[in-house]
Amino acid sequence: MRDLQKIGGAAALIEAATYVIGLGLFFTYLAPYYGSDDPDLGQFVAFLAANGLIVFAWHAIIFLVNGIFLVVLALALHERLKAGSSAQVQIATAFGLIWAALVFAGGLIAINGLEVVADLYGQDPAQAAAVKLAIDSVEAGINNSDRLLGGLWVLLLSSAALRSGGLPRALSYLGVALGAAALVSTFVPALKDAGAVFGLGMIVWWAWLGIAMLGSGAAALNQEMARI
Repeated sequence: MRDLQKIGGAAALIEAATYVIGLGLFFTYLAPYYGSDDPDLGQFVAFLAANGLIVFAWHAIIFLVNGIFLVVLALALHERLKAGSSAQVQIATAFGLIWAALVFAGGLIAINGLEVVADLYGQDPAQAAAVKLAIDSVEAGINNSDRLLGGLWVLLLSSAALRSGGLPRALSYLGVALGAAALVSTFVPALKDAGAVFGLGMIVWWAWLGIAMLGSGAAALNQEMARI
């Protein structure tokens, strides 16, 4: 139990780091090609050819690394909170694991799809453009699941933690607020910008959660040592 909490705490900090790195690259180095609504395909393919390793690393960090440690964190939080509200935490964990699966799917589609587009562009630019549009549409749909599935996961876990005391109360209230913002942005189109609150707020939530879980693990170890 204690080891899983320490691993979960480290996973939460890694989750925060993947978002910081991902957003940092998105708004700086990758901005001309990923921040534009309609980038020139020729320039985009040329950029991929010259910066393929960075683009691959970016996708690997924000999708594959994020997905791996999201699974670890979901299971660690399930173990931590299940005693206080077993059914609710089980449901929340299911949403968390489905979210992780879609994160993996989005990453694999993006990584493999970009390779296909780059190879196809030299033979048939029009077809390459059609393939990229299809990939972007599928990827956008999958990525938008972050708000729904992630919001449900955080909201259910945080409300369970408020009842059980399994997490700091201020952290739990933050989780409830972020989960509510995610769901509002999903179901109320006029308030879709609230999704940015969820995305940025999750960096704070993950970092705070990681510190709390690592701290509780250290406290439990000190208690056990005191009994010896």
